[in-house]
Amino acid sequence: MNLLNSVTKFHHEQTRTISPENRTGEKGQSCMAASHLGPCRKGSGFIRIKSGESVTIADIKGPAEIRHMWFTLTDKTIRGSFVLRDVVIRIYWDDETVPSVESPIGDFFCNGFGARCDINSLPIVVNPTGGFNSYFRMPFNKSAKIVITNEHEADLEHFFFAINYALMPQPFIDPLYFHAQWRRQRVTTPAIDYVILDNIKGHGYYVGTYLALTALERYWWGEGEFKFYLDGDSDYPTQHSTGSEDYFGGAWAFHHRDEKGRASAQCFQTLFVGYPWQTNRDHTRDYFQTGDANPVHGFGDDALPMHGLYRWHLPDPIAFHNDIKVTFQQIGNDDIHLYERQDDIATVAYWYQNPTQNTNPVFPTQQQRLPR
Repeated sequence: MNLLNSVTKFHHEQTRTISPENRTGEKGQSCMAASHLGPCRKGSGFIRIKSGESVTIADIKGPAEIRHMWFTLTDKTIRGSFVLRDVVIRIYWDDETVPSVESPIGDFFCNGFGARCDINSLPIVVNPTGGFNSYFRMPFNKSAKIVITNEHEADLEHFFFAINYALMPQPFIDPLYFHAQWRRQRVTTPAIDYVILDNIKGHGYYVGTYLALTALERYWWGEGEFKFYLDGDSDYPTQHSTGSEDYFGGAWAFHHRDEKGRASAQCFQTLFVGYPWQTNRDHTRDYFQTGDANPVHGFGDDALPMHGLYRWHLPDPIAFHNDIKVTFQQIGNDDIHLYERQDDIATVAYWYQNPTQNTNPVFPTQQQRLPR
């Protein structure tokens, strides 16, 4: 959809916002709460979510389309727990009992490892300081319910949000519904591909991948291929990438050489592909045997190397008619040979599909989600 053209013709929708200032999105009912400044003066800018509590922040009747979501919350850590991994977002369409979106809030916004990182892409934007924005279009005909669960050890004293949506004049015809699913394998199995998405039945488009990889071994971690098994594929996929850096739009391990010839990975961000995050020492210290590289982010000297990358298939969506499975090989390169690796991998898969009740894997517990 050409966004510049979308406002040159009136579509007769009614736009609304749900926030702590108007929890129902009703017309003419925003900004009513009073503060010490007086009536209607920013009296309800946030909500408090107790530890262990789930709060439905939006319950919208359709037909409608969510067009923008914004959140911010503290990322203060408590006794080794991480807020951005401890807080979970779930979205249910049309009275579903199984969520179509289920992810730690940080990873959904391409902020893995329980820490914050600015993101400058088309559908996901994270601005200073911790302003999480989603511009994915999310149409639905009957209802949308957004639930936030706080599994952090402390209460969230300040959780801010805004859900901008449009009430449509008539139902959508054969809409594709937005989905996102988080998975994690703390130690991958040698020669067994990591599964990003599986057990999806229906038709639609795969539109994006977020990868948060913690390197548990030396040398270059990104020789593995991404594989897309479509519509009954068994042993071999229909679509694939070459190396990991190729899938994310780069090449040659993202390396950049300084004036002394020392190589280090170079982070970058564009509308559809990006490598916004690396922490501690760079993998190229081992791969190119050239000494220390400059870290982009740091968790401290004892942190393992961490790499966060995104890839949006919005210009080139991957179509499936009956089913889809997505996997990632964990293969490395020691500058001489390819070899099977074991690393800590977490991912978010993003896709659209027709209304179908999928079978989600068991969502990991708060302890199982903790970053290293």
